[in-house]
Amino acid sequence: MEKEPKEQSSFQRWFLDNKIVSVMLVILLFLIIVFMLNKVAFLFKPIAQFFSAVGAPIVIAGVFYFLLNPMVDWAERRFNLSRIVIITIQFIVLALLIIWGLAVFIPWISGQIMELINQWPVYWHKIVRIVDQVTTDRKFDNVNKWFNNTNDEISSWLKDYSAEYAKKGLHGVTSVLGTVTSVVIAIITFPFVLFYLLKDGHQMPKYIAKFLPVKTRQSFLTTLKEISRQISNYIRGQISVAFAVMVMFAIGYTIIGLPYGWLIAIIAGILNIIPFLGSFLSMVPPIVVGIFISPMMLVSVLIVFMIEQTLEGRIISPKLLGSSLKIHPVTVLLVLLSAGNIFGILGVIFGVPGYAIMKVLISRFYSWWRATSNLFEEKSDSL
Repeated sequence: MEKEPKEQSSFQRWFLDNKIVSVMLVILLFLIIVFMLNKVAFLFKPIAQFFSAVGAPIVIAGVFYFLLNPMVDWAERRFNLSRIVIITIQFIVLALLIIWGLAVFIPWISGQIMELINQWPVYWHKIVRIVDQVTTDRKFDNVNKWFNNTNDEISSWLKDYSAEYAKKGLHGVTSVLGTVTSVVIAIITFPFVLFYLLKDGHQMPKYIAKFLPVKTRQSFLTTLKEISRQISNYIRGQISVAFAVMVMFAIGYTIIGLPYGWLIAIIAGILNIIPFLGSFLSMVPPIVVGIFISPMMLVSVLIVFMIEQTLEGRIISPKLLGSSLKIHPVTVLLVLLSAGNIFGILGVIFGVPGYAIMKVLISRFYSWWRATSNLFEEKSDSL
């Protein structure tokens, strides 16, 4: 005789086996953990200070690791060489390229700066003439009032800032020296970090997995592999798109004859690493130069920008970045706005890859929850 199933209590039916209540309990536990971590934040200050000291070289080395590691893996499989030999050859080639770039770039950038200094009186004369026209026209009385008020506010702010900076005295100088020292240390130490990342980085996940339970090791390795692929695709894609943007702007500005076109194109390529915001900032220098030259030059600059944006949005970005991150453009915009508001420029730069990592972790957690919880089991109707 089959045993009849035990009837569930109201508490079990409405709370224990309720999906909405389970989700709310998970959210509540998460918020409690965040609240408690905030209360004991002082315990993490030494860790934060440690990472603030070593964070810059690690981040720079990490970016170069994701760029160079595929070449190391390919050369190791193709030519059957040791990783140390391949990495040494890479470092030598990079050092030669940097030396060559500095030898060519520094004289060129110096020439561009000297040319800008020589042309500055002409630009300044045009600025003064435009300001005189505005200030003498009664139609722009409100603009003149706003300009005068803004000028007074800026002057007052500069005076207050100068007085405050002068009061700090040695502390301000020490802060500047500390920043310069940190930059120098990061530049010197990141090649060593990069070398050992390229040499042993591919073995690090398996080494860490040894400290985890056997049942969770495969899931841990799969998650790390997916995160690594997301970050690698993002970094290589962004740098490739930035280089393509630099080339397109350089060609376009050369065709229309924009002064300092190559310099502005290089700046645009560097700024394009910042999603969305970089494209806007890269248009400020050419528009300013175009305004001071002629209205026709300004129109030409806008046409070049429209062509570049069309090619980048419809051909370059889809081909180089593709849909590997699988993030909707609206989501990217919201991530940039929120991360930029919270963390500043670093949030804008690292917001998208950070969101990609969180997306992988949450997706893996949700998949594990569905597999282990009986909340998602479909109960068949009893006959």
